[in-house]
Amino acid sequence: MLVLGFLLSFSYQFTKENKDRGEAAEDWKTEYSLRDRLITEEKQNKALEKELYKKQQEVQKTEASLKNEKKEYYNIVEDVERYRMFVGEIGVQGKGIEVALKDSSYVPEGENVNNYIVHESHIFRLLNELWISGAAAVSINGQRVTHHSYISCNGPVITVDGTQHPAPFVVSAIGEADVLLSALNIEGGIVDQLTRDHVSVSIEKKDKIEMEPLLKQGE
Repeated sequence: MLVLGFLLSFSYQFTKENKDRGEAAEDWKTEYSLRDRLITEEKQNKALEKELYKKQQEVQKTEASLKNEKKEYYNIVEDVERYRMFVGEIGVQGKGIEVALKDSSYVPEGENVNNYIVHESHIFRLLNELWISGAAAVSINGQRVTHHSYISCNGPVITVDGTQHPAPFVVSAIGEADVLLSALNIEGGIVDQLTRDHVSVSIEKKDKIEMEPLLKQGE
């Protein structure tokens, strides 16, 4: 009986220990599996973060490219409008100045009258100075002119692209009035040159100057 009791007790204890060890092994396997899954998911998350960062960089590059394209497109449109304005395809208005050129009111006796009237060379010099100084559009007695306009003089009358104009000649220029004034009145500049040639010059700032397109003028 003692031996049988010992054997039963030992068998129970042995079975319990095996069961505990088995449960511990199962718990360890479960924990290991969970840790392994966690590590795998962390790796996947890092890979996804890298991919997301890469995509964000691509998006930023695309946005920057679109922004540059938009700016370039805007600049092109702005340039086209400016060129159309320069060649007289569109009507314009804005602030600027008006320069009136008049023949000399006094001609000394015995002097050549032609030396005391406005010639096309005077007007050409004035136009060039205005364009160089940043004038966006220019007209003579209300007639729009461009860099390719033909101007000739016949006594007190000048012809601009086939249209005759009597003196005085009012040259209007749209642009920064202060800049244009400074350029014309600089010492030894166009105003001094015209005065030495006996041409009467007067300049006035204008808050609004309107000019029609060349095509409309020719209709």
